[in-house]
Amino acid sequence: MISLKDVYKNFSGEYALNGISLDVDQGQIVGFLGPNGAGKTTAMRIITGFIAPTSGSVTVAGMDIFRHPKEIKRLIGYMPENNPLYHDMNVHEYLIFRGKLKGLTSKQIKNRLTCVFDTCMLHDVANKLIGMLSKGYRQRVGLAEALIHDPPILILDEPTVGLDPTQIRQVRDLIKNIGTERTVILSTHILPEVEATCNSVVIINHGKIIAMESSENLNKIHDTASRITLEVQGNITRFEAGLSAMLSCIWNRTAYIDDNRAVYLVEHTGGCIDMRETLFKLAVSTGCILLEMHREKATLEDIFIHLVTDEPPHTGGQS
Repeated sequence: MISLKDVYKNFSGEYALNGISLDVDQGQIVGFLGPNGAGKTTAMRIITGFIAPTSGSVTVAGMDIFRHPKEIKRLIGYMPENNPLYHDMNVHEYLIFRGKLKGLTSKQIKNRLTCVFDTCMLHDVANKLIGMLSKGYRQRVGLAEALIHDPPILILDEPTVGLDPTQIRQVRDLIKNIGTERTVILSTHILPEVEATCNSVVIINHGKIIAMESSENLNKIHDTASRITLEVQGNITRFEAGLSAMLSCIWNRTAYIDDNRAVYLVEHTGGCIDMRETLFKLAVSTGCILLEMHREKATLEDIFIHLVTDEPPHTGGQS
């Protein structure tokens, strides 16, 4: 559906994109992640035809962006980070105006208005001035504008920026619903949104793609099964002696509850080895009761920080 091959973008001698290649299949919801200035917005603007690459090739639905710019723009709905709405128009007027700019007939606009008002849940504010709407509703209007010409591709740059948690959930659910019928690329700094919304993740840093996987595969690649948290009751002195005797293992007592009860973090230094069975047997052999045990799991945020800063992942979740 969308293909970038060895794309570079130079701004006054500085490369915002440094030879990225990317393929997005039809029906995917892809999350673009990266620090500020990494090149996410530049890549999205190139895909939409807003700016041209310095070199490389970009195709959308098999068409080259240089040879078929108008045809490609009809296929794409684009919502930039700074949502350029006309605050002195009401929602209904604005969407009609945008539909006309995109070449829709009056009949097509009428049909599409019904659809986007339903999809984006805008009926209650149809006759309100956009400037009087909450940030959440303005984001919905921006999505409705991107959808007004019924494009098969949506490009959304920071669609949940500035929203409160309730509004974020509403927009997230809206994007997931839209994504069942379209190809979606979205950029966001809210990493849990990517985990909840996207089925594929692209991480960009310094103009280069440093990871491109499904969320599930990213977690597998950066598996932290070697870190185990457990709570033990009984002869914890014997249990700690057993921990110290384990090869390629480091441990810390993270909480001391009383003389017979403590919490430990145990890590296998020889690779991603699941130690739960070994630790269970150690507790039994030392006459201890294992009150709790869980494997630490890196979040997407942990993986992101690790990839863009080379810091080791800090785990805190559980599986």
